Amino acid sequence: MTTLNSRAGRVALLAVISIVTLIWILPRHEASVSPIFHAGNGYNSSHPIDALIDTAETDLHELLGTQAHDLQTAADQYRARRGRHPPPGFGEWYELAKSKDSLIIEEFFDQIYHDLTPYWALEPKELRRQARSIPTRITVRNKTAILKTDEPRNWMDSWFDLVARLEDGLPDLDMPINVMDETRLVVPWEEINEYVQKEQANRVMMKPSGVVHEYMSLNEWDEEDLEPYDPGFAVPGEGGYWEMARVGCPPGSPARNITLPMVDFSTPPWEYDNFERMSYHGYVSNYTLAKDPCVRPEMQVLHGTFLEPISVSTSHNLMPLFGGSKLPMNNEILLPPAMYWAQNDHYSGGENEHGGPWELKTNKALWRGAATGGRAREPNWTGFQRHRFMSMMNATSVAQAEKNQSHGINFRLPNYADYKLKGDGLIPQLLSEYTDTGFNHLVCTPYNEADPTCPYLDPYFEVAPGMAMKDMYNFKYLPDLDGNSFSGRYRGFMLSTSLPIKATIYNEWHDSRLIPWVHFVPMDTTYIDIYGILAYFLGGRDETARKIALAGKAWGEKVLRREDMEIYTYRLLLEYARICDDRREFLGYVDDLKMS
Repeated sequence: MTTLNSRAGRVALLAVISIVTLIWILPRHEASVSPIFHAGNGYNSSHPIDALIDTAETDLHELLGTQAHDLQTAADQYRARRGRHPPPGFGEWYELAKSKDSLIIEEFFDQIYHDLTPYWALEPKELRRQARSIPTRITVRNKTAILKTDEPRNWMDSWFDLVARLEDGLPDLDMPINVMDETRLVVPWEEINEYVQKEQANRVMMKPSGVVHEYMSLNEWDEEDLEPYDPGFAVPGEGGYWEMARVGCPPGSPARNITLPMVDFSTPPWEYDNFERMSYHGYVSNYTLAKDPCVRPEMQVLHGTFLEPISVSTSHNLMPLFGGSKLPMNNEILLPPAMYWAQNDHYSGGENEHGGPWELKTNKALWRGAATGGRAREPNWTGFQRHRFMSMMNATSVAQAEKNQSHGINFRLPNYADYKLKGDGLIPQLLSEYTDTGFNHLVCTPYNEADPTCPYLDPYFEVAPGMAMKDMYNFKYLPDLDGNSFSGRYRGFMLSTSLPIKATIYNEWHDSRLIPWVHFVPMDTTYIDIYGILAYFLGGRDETARKIALAGKAWGEKVLRREDMEIYTYRLLLEYARICDDRREFLGYVDDLKMS
């Protein structure tokens, strides 16, 4: 079990880059007391979550202290953090950000440079050839965005609308987009490491007199007869997607060194020791670490992404490909997800629907959704994350597990003593009184949209009525889980007056903007900590829950707005266009240096 470490230690991402050469800096980043729990939940003094909250609040204070309030400071911070001049158009980007009342914090954009750095090792012309070979893409020519697709594709229109709003400030570019739920690029770690070292070796801060300010036009290049690029997309062989994905992990990582034996899902394994070692008294203290499959090899049998995803078409080659989410070992370039931009009530509850006052909400944890996560078949469904969560939230299942050496059909209970929880049926009572969870469709394989039931799942789960997002906001606690990939409801939950309890192994564009324990409650994907989390808030800390819920909402209204998605995408595309430009080493913004 780890100690509560410093902010710098908690934000180091362990995958992708050699520790010797570079560490990627990524995200750190009153109801009546339930009679089930006495005050303190068994702790004589402060609770571990109290310490996590205190540390996270310090992190937020430090983060706000880095805000840039003028163009000169923003450019200086860019050069100090990135090691080169900002891209052409940086001044216009800054003015747009200021006009939208955006918080200009350089750390907010770390994901862009984590994603793009390896591409500096490839020739610009090759990058353009690769990008032009993908049929689903958005192009910009002469300040005009154009949607290109081989057939109508989900979410492409929404991404096009986002880019089209920025077209007046964008250079020529070709932007391929992954339209699948699942991620598609996993380049071997050794290869990525070589690319990053090459970028570092060639990085230079040009003298202002030698800097070029204009991007190249692609009009003439469009006329070139180029051989189409073959991305080399393939499906999993023996060992499934886990074998395809773990090559993206560092050589010394647990994922590269540990392969679990063939699993008999009639008696599935539960590996809690790994999380316990990296946790702070059983709770998530390093969110980046906890959700990284490279250090969580147990995820190969505890998450549908690795058991049997809905669809897999993966390449081990580096090429430009944009998408809404990815695993830490994946190499796509992250965009704000289209479903966040689309103003779709199914994923937001309505842009103006955020829930009423905390005091009027139902004092329960609410979850509704389909049994997604991949193809959950009769032999393997007990390894899927949503099925596990639902079983762990079922009072009857937990009561049976307590009588069966803490084992359920697809879960194992945590050691109650580790969380200072009482046995004797109190957890089933908690679940019965303070949770409302259910599948609205069991997503049987083979799938039948008209039939929500499933023969091999019916003995364990009842189908519950669906619930609109805006109605979910009537509950205080909203667990949020991975489905086939990331959860499209997360932004809506963050902007609500309810408290998100988030478990995921996926990265998104906004991760460096949100601080766990200040803006939301992090939960491990094993869900071993869920009872402790509920016991903490329901055991006399309703005001603490309200504080995090409303702080997350207020922060989301500053950093997760549609305007913030525009600002992030604008900067991303300026950087991407530079990397694809034949004169990229000379391109830059230095107007601030001339002024000074």
